[in-house]
Amino acid sequence: MDNEALNEKPDLTLGYLAKQDLYTLSVGDLEGRIEALKAEIARCEATLNDRGSTRSEAEKLFKS
Repeated sequence: MDNEALNEKPDLTLGYLAKQDLYTLSVGDLEGRIEALKAEIARCEATLNDRGSTRSEAEKLFKS
């Protein structure tokens, strides 16, 4: 088993992004950033939904 994968820390890029001065970005850069963040939110929501259905299936299995 790969112990490095188990100990991997989350990427703190979002923390960095939250501290950036947005006034230094162009309108195009801001629009691109918004689209990238929307895509990441959609990816997170899809994963969350998938985990929720997996969890409910597991709960049904163990309640049987």
